Amino acid sequence: MRGGVRGRRLRDNPLRRRSDVLEAWTALAVAALLMVAAPLAGVLAGRWAHADARAVASQQRAERHRVRAEVVGHPPASMPSAEGGRQQTFSVAVRWTPPGERARTAPARVPTGTRTGDMVDVWFDARGRSVAPPQNDTMVWQHTLTLGLCAAGGTAAVVLLGHSVVRRVAMRHRLDEWEHEWARTEPRWTRRRPA
Repeated sequence: MRGGVRGRRLRDNPLRRRSDVLEAWTALAVAALLMVAAPLAGVLAGRWAHADARAVASQQRAERHRVRAEVVGHPPASMPSAEGGRQQTFSVAVRWTPPGERARTAPARVPTGTRTGDMVDVWFDARGRSVAPPQNDTMVWQHTLTLGLCAAGGTAAVVLLGHSVVRRVAMRHRLDEWEHEWARTEPRWTRRRPA
């Protein structure tokens, strides 16, 4: 019973403006969108990204092959320091012998610290160019999570930006309504005549 009285009082409140009602409904819609639409956008983007990344990884595994090769070139005398925790690589000549063929030599990227005579795993494409290893499952999941989180965050940012625009417009309307009401009420309080 008290809830009915409280709701009735809010509906009959003379200070309530249309802009107040619009802002209240907008806040409700924003809450629903933040709880439903943002996570849904993240999940959908993540699913799409996962399928796409798996297809790319599968294609890379089909097109690339790993070769165990001996480093025959001379690595650079000084290497730049590793930045961002990523392992630095450099290009150097490597030699390997495919089964039933003669030895081949080609430039390939090898990790820093590799010396002449070391055996390394290098990846080549069908044309014999040195390429990065194909994406593994960890890389696929990193791609999936990154895009999913970006989509969810982007959706939330758009919703919050829209809400701020609606609030600003509602505030402008509210101030206009108050100004209009004051123009009608002020002469009764101050006994001034309207201009």
